[in-house]
Amino acid sequence: MIKVTDLCKSYGNTIALDMVSFEVKKGHIYGLLGPNGAGKSTTMNIITGYIAPTLGEVSVNNHILGKETNQAKKCIGYLPENPPLYPDMLVREFLQFVAAIKKVPKKSRLEEVENAIKKTGLSDVSGRLIKNLSKGYKQRVGIAQAIIGNPEIIILDEPTVGLDPKQIIEIRELIRSFKKDHTVILSSHILSEIAAVCDDVLIIAHGRVVACDTTDNLLKETGAARVFTVTVKGSKDKTKNVLSKLNKIVKNLQFISEEKDKVTFRFETTRRDDIREDISFALSDARLLILSLNEEQNSLEDIYLTLIDDADRKFAEEMARRKLEEEKEDEDEDSDEEEDSKDDSSKDSESEADEEEEKESSDDEKDADDSAESDAEKEAK
Repeated sequence: MIKVTDLCKSYGNTIALDMVSFEVKKGHIYGLLGPNGAGKSTTMNIITGYIAPTLGEVSVNNHILGKETNQAKKCIGYLPENPPLYPDMLVREFLQFVAAIKKVPKKSRLEEVENAIKKTGLSDVSGRLIKNLSKGYKQRVGIAQAIIGNPEIIILDEPTVGLDPKQIIEIRELIRSFKKDHTVILSSHILSEIAAVCDDVLIIAHGRVVACDTTDNLLKETGAARVFTVTVKGSKDKTKNVLSKLNKIVKNLQFISEEKDKVTFRFETTRRDDIREDISFALSDARLLILSLNEEQNSLEDIYLTLIDDADRKFAEEMARRKLEEEKEDEDEDSDEEEDSKDDSSKDSESEADEEEEKESSDDEKDADDSAESDAEKEAK
């Protein structure tokens, strides 16, 4: 549906996007994540045709922006972070206005508006002024204008910002419902929201794509530790001793609780295979009965923080390397200038010596001429 290739965007000396490439598949909901200033909004603004890239190419449903921009825009419905609403218009009136702007055919315009109102739950407020609506309903109106024209792709920038918990849940359900007929890109700072709604995650940091995959695949790629809790019937010391010996599997062993003859431990492992058999055999050999052995699911937050920390580290290293290169270039330039200065000084000295020599030669010639004139005068007398 969307293919982004080597996308770059600069604002003066500031690089907002640096060789960004990714693909968005049809029928998926993509979560766009990243710190403030990472380049998320810039990416969405370029995809929607609001701003032009400095370099790179964006293809929307096989229409290349810059060549077939109008055809590409017809495939996209966009909700910016601040919805473009006219507060003094009625909800239905505003949506009819949007339908006209999007050049929805007149014969189907009314039906299109009614469908958008129904999908976004605006039926009860469709005859009210937008300025009199709550924040949640205004956000719904913003989403309704994005889906008018039935675009194949819907891009939502922070659709739940400023909403209360109930409104957030309602908007999430609404976004999930779009998956049947649309491809969705959703930008949010709320990681739980992305985890609850999205099929795939696209993470951007320092203007570069850090990751683009499912949460499960990202977990494998980051090598994040898997966390287990085990409850055993037996003594604390004996259980700890057995688990500690499995140091190739068990990392960061922690005692959690003890209740009568039951003890619970928590530990991590970096192995990706099923380790339950190894744990079970080791405890059984020590005549310790496993009451439960559960793996805690790593959250999207864990993956996100791991990837962003890694991106920050690499970016800092790159900046430090560039600074050293710049300092070396400055030193080389200063050295060249010094050499040039020495050469110029040497040339000036040589020139001064030549001038002095010429002056002495000229003075000698003058003295000789004066002497000759004097001799001639004497002879004449």
